[in-house]
Amino acid sequence: MIAPLVSLRGRDFIDVADLAPSDLRRVLDLASEIKAGRWKDRPLEGRHMAMLFQRPSHRTRVSFEVGIARLGGTTTTLTSQDVQLGYRESIADAARVLDRYVDGIIARLRSHGDLLQLALFSEKPVINALTDRSHPCQALADLLTLEEVRGELARQRVVYIGDGNNMANSLIEASSVGGFALTIVTPPGYDPDPAIVQRARGVNSGKNHVTLTNQIDVRGATAIYTDVWASMGQEDERATRQNVFGPYQVNARVMDQAPEAVFMHCLPAHRGEEVTDEVIDGPRSVVFQQAENRLYAQMALLAELFGE
Repeated sequence: MIAPLVSLRGRDFIDVADLAPSDLRRVLDLASEIKAGRWKDRPLEGRHMAMLFQRPSHRTRVSFEVGIARLGGTTTTLTSQDVQLGYRESIADAARVLDRYVDGIIARLRSHGDLLQLALFSEKPVINALTDRSHPCQALADLLTLEEVRGELARQRVVYIGDGNNMANSLIEASSVGGFALTIVTPPGYDPDPAIVQRARGVNSGKNHVTLTNQIDVRGATAIYTDVWASMGQEDERATRQNVFGPYQVNARVMDQAPEAVFMHCLPAHRGEEVTDEVIDGPRSVVFQQAENRLYAQMALLAELFGE
């Protein structure tokens, strides 16, 4: 059996940057083995996971629940009505209570700061299932998909077009750890987190795999990625953002400039806004392969965190 990861801080998975390149390689390789049916261990046998969901969820909840069950574990899913972090009880108290019931916590929270507090006070592993800062489990699935459809990560050039949001942040970290070229294209004023960019460039020791620009140039891209213009919690900005982001739509004209590129999206998509139906339903779209790979990437991560 493959040995568990040893380099994750406190056995938490908060961001892609928590992984060394060798750790990432192990997770992706194991995910491929699980998907191919060549690895069927049950490292979560007898373990129970708490899933804290402050935000609505489709892919994240189902993929984690199914993955944990296939690995032999069980789950309790708690919404914001069940555990009101910071309101009904403090984050520290909630973490200490859950420690006495469960073997790990999967948290999809609004605030990244709340997630860090949860991890600080929990003695059990905490996995980031999405915050306002990052979406690392999605990024793992994206890298698995890229390798399946376009080969070795080091040969990829991914162009992300849209908001410098949590997905952009996690792709920047994935680029740094995975060693592929990434261009982030945003409207002026909607850049990704500068601290994440600076850290990624520092890890690359001047190789600068990450480029930031306001101009769309997808020539030579192996993948073109986008996300919604207004994320959860930004609904009141939607009208403004539609005007600002209009020129950044991924449509047939953009895709035609990179004939070898696949189209990627973390879903759900606002069709007719950041992407047209023609593109997301087209032959180069791999969005549902990405969604499927959430299951296998997360199973591999869980196996590495909890394996004997």
